[in-house]
Amino acid sequence: MDHRLLEIVACPVCNGRLYFNKEKQELICKTDGLAYPFRDGIPVLLETEARTLTVDEKTQ
Repeated sequence: MDHRLLEIVACPVCNGRLYFNKEKQELICKTDGLAYPFRDGIPVLLETEARTLTVDEKTQ
C-alpha cells in the first residue's frame, strides 16, 4: 500500500482515517470498527463489502 495514497483515502462511512493492516491486506477504520478488503490490489471501500472488526481487533 502506497503511503501517499493512505494519507488521502478516507473511510466512506465517517470520513475518518484508515489504517493499513499488512497481514490481512485490509484498510481499518477504528472509529466505525470496519475492515475494508483489497481485491486485485485495489481497496474496496464499500460499506457493504466491509467486515466488522472483532472486539480484540478494536482494542489493538
